[in-house]
Amino acid sequence: MVGIAIDPHPSDAVLRELWLSAWGDAGPASWQPILQRSLAHVGAYEDEKLVGFVNIAWDGGVHAFILDTCTHRDFRLQGIATKLVKAAENVARERGAKWLHVDFEPHLLGFYRGCGFRPTEAGLIAL
Repeated sequence: MVGIAIDPHPSDAVLRELWLSAWGDAGPASWQPILQRSLAHVGAYEDEKLVGFVNIAWDGGVHAFILDTCTHRDFRLQGIATKLVKAAENVARERGAKWLHVDFEPHLLGFYRGCGFRPTEAGLIAL
């Protein structure tokens, strides 16, 4: 059974292994500066193995942002990502956020709607 942990602070090597499975690349050189600035982050574990992750960035005030939701390829379609997002919603609320934002690609619309996100207008500039 997969358990959920708030702020587990996984090592870069552990996150890199998950990232490679989920996204097909190594990700940033180090996640530690990212995690230190986050409102929270949530890990999904089967025994000691990190099988899912989501980061919650924030503006230092009332807006929190879901980033990097991912599940190890061997653990997909088990509801893990939904559990991660729900845990992120709860911890963001507990830590004072009033709004939880997420940006996603069109193929993830059904997933995020299923998690309770409603549509909004937004803009984006690639830098």
